Amino acid sequence: MLTRARSLRRISVIAVAILALALLACGSDAEADPTPTAAPSTATSEATQPSGDGGSRVATDGDSVLVHYHGTLDDGEVFDSSLERDPFSFVIGAGRAIQGFDNAVRGMAVGETVTVRIPPDEAYGEIDETRRFEFSIEQAPDGLAVGDQVFVSGIPMSVIEINDENFIVDGNHRLAGKALTFEIELVEIQ
Repeated sequence: MLTRARSLRRISVIAVAILALALLACGSDAEADPTPTAAPSTATSEATQPSGDGGSRVATDGDSVLVHYHGTLDDGEVFDSSLERDPFSFVIGAGRAIQGFDNAVRGMAVGETVTVRIPPDEAYGEIDETRRFEFSIEQAPDGLAVGDQVFVSGIPMSVIEINDENFIVDGNHRLAGKALTFEIELVEIQ
C-alpha cells in the first residue's frame, strides 16, 4: 500500500512538472501584455513617465507615500499646492486623501508625474442643498459678510448670501460640485 501511494505521488509530481514546462514553452513566444496593472479610475489623466530605470516599484494600497501636488479648478484658479512647503504624506487607500487622488497615485513610480482631472464624485461630492440653511438677519453677528465662516451647532459653514431679511450659510465643502485638476509627483514610497 505504501509503495502504491509513493508511485501515485511520483506520477503527480511528474505531471505537474510536464504541465509547467508546457506552459513555459507556450508563453516564450508571446508578447508581453501591455495592459497597465493600476486600478482603473474614471478620472481623465495624462501621465508623463519618469526618467528613471523604468523597473521601479509602484505605489499600492497600504503604502505610505510623499507627493508634491498643484491643484487647480477648471477656470485655472489654484486652490491648493504643496510646491512651497513639505510634500503631502498619506497612506494609499486609508481615506486621508480624496478617492480620485488615491486612484491617481496608486500605480505611480517614484519620480513619475501625472496630471489628472478628478470629477466631483471622486473629490468632495456634488453640492447637497440640504446642507444649506437660512436664518433671520436678526440672528447675524455684527459685520457679517458673504464669505465669512460661522459655526452652526459647532459645524463650520460659509455665508453665501445676505439680504435685508435673511442670511444663508452653506455646510458643503468649499470645493463641492467642482472638478479638480492635480499635477502630482510621487516623491517617495516609505
